[in-house]
Amino acid sequence: MTRIIVIRHGQTAWNEGEGERFRGRANLDLDEKGIRQARATAARVVQREIAAIYSSPLKRALSTASILAEPLKLQVQPLDDLIDINYGRWQGLSLKEAAADDNRLYELWLKSPHLVTFPQGESLEQVQKRVVSAVQSLMPQHFGQTIILVSHKVVCKVLFCSLLGLDTSHFWQLQQDPCAINWVEMGENALAIVSLNDNCHLKELK
Repeated sequence: MTRIIVIRHGQTAWNEGEGERFRGRANLDLDEKGIRQARATAARVVQREIAAIYSSPLKRALSTASILAEPLKLQVQPLDDLIDINYGRWQGLSLKEAAADDNRLYELWLKSPHLVTFPQGESLEQVQKRVVSAVQSLMPQHFGQTIILVSHKVVCKVLFCSLLGLDTSHFWQLQQDPCAINWVEMGENALAIVSLNDNCHLKELK
């Protein structure tokens, strides 16, 4: 059995309130709160015996992964298939700007996200295929071990849709907070989701 800890990166300036934007492939770093979130997460996972840490190649994920890796004395291994969704033309737009650009598509995204392919970008199904493939390729390399994957909200949500046997129409029904911890145990013919969107270690930061 392979134990996988899936962690969303910490907060950035584009994650919160009126500053929220379609982040996608934008190479943002963590803000001050995001750094504190990552440190609190590191204090939690250091209690485990971790064999490897894989990360999306984007800064906000790599920075989070590096903070996790330091007390574990591990090197972060970037993995392209963990990169965030490609929002195409909408990358960097605020929610209001996206709605103004194409209100029909924006409403479809809110109501039926599985039907959306972003202009010059990806669909949720495309993201799901690559992340599931990445996880499947890591399992035999780490049989009997625990590994950490650091990625993004969209990537984490579509991965867990797949693990729960749900299609991506259920995308909005899953929550993934910054630096939330998800714990999965995967065997050849068995799968158990031990925890989902666990953010207990971040309570004192709120």
